[in-house]
Amino acid sequence: MRRIAIATSISDDVNLDPDVQILLDALLEVGIEGSMCVWNDRSVQWEDFELTVIRSTWDYTRDREGYLAWARGIERLFNPYPIIEYSTDKHYLHDLESLGHRIVPTSFCDVGAEPVFPDSRFVVKPTVGAGSIDAEKYGHGEHQRARAHVRRLHASGRDAMIQPYVSSIDESGERALVFIDGDFSHAMTKGAMLNTDADDRDALFRREQMSLATAEPDAVAFAEAVLDEGAFRGILYARVDLVKMDEGWAVMELEMVEPSLFLAYDERAPRRLADALRERLV
Repeated sequence: MRRIAIATSISDDVNLDPDVQILLDALLEVGIEGSMCVWNDRSVQWEDFELTVIRSTWDYTRDREGYLAWARGIERLFNPYPIIEYSTDKHYLHDLESLGHRIVPTSFCDVGAEPVFPDSRFVVKPTVGAGSIDAEKYGHGEHQRARAHVRRLHASGRDAMIQPYVSSIDESGERALVFIDGDFSHAMTKGAMLNTDADDRDALFRREQMSLATAEPDAVAFAEAVLDEGAFRGILYARVDLVKMDEGWAVMELEMVEPSLFLAYDERAPRRLADALRERLV
């Protein structure tokens, strides 16, 4: 039986991430044994596996440089290292904008710079972050509190980003479009995350904010155009998170490292991912 490593953040991710057991079962159906391996566990012999697929390495945000050093050392990694380096820092949003793709308007406040806030509701979050961790929503009269947030991020060595709060998130959520092997698989609706206190945004809360969606054709076409950029074509998996703005769909995030793929919501998705991994073993 072929053997692959599934890179995770903690050894019991099989209980934390609902996708894990579904993927392990789908891999067995195509003759592949998947082993859960913690990415920064020095005892793991990565060369013993035919390839490594990144899944729930959600703690990389605490040590991005260490994470990138680990990823560089894996010979057959999916998604590959250049994608990992690119997608783990949300400065990529300006790159997408320069390529002609609409994004949620974003200003970056790197360490040492002074923030400039809009007059309407806005969000402050780190450029290297996962989920809604260290992200907060502010109102027009809360610039002092937001400035303190930026200072905290800078004090920890992290750049900050500032975006207007998109009101459609409260009404219809974000549209998360899952792609496997370059093809659209299924869509999810992600409910508003920042209307709840940060201490209450645990893994269970985040899962409860997700629901299966019927993908709008124009949203799929928009996401396909993003993933048609040369460096992204045919990657193993991606999740394109979009929001509806007055001008149309806009990219909130381009998740190509460790996104939840919500395999339980589409009966064909686990086998698609397993088949795509099997093809990469040839």
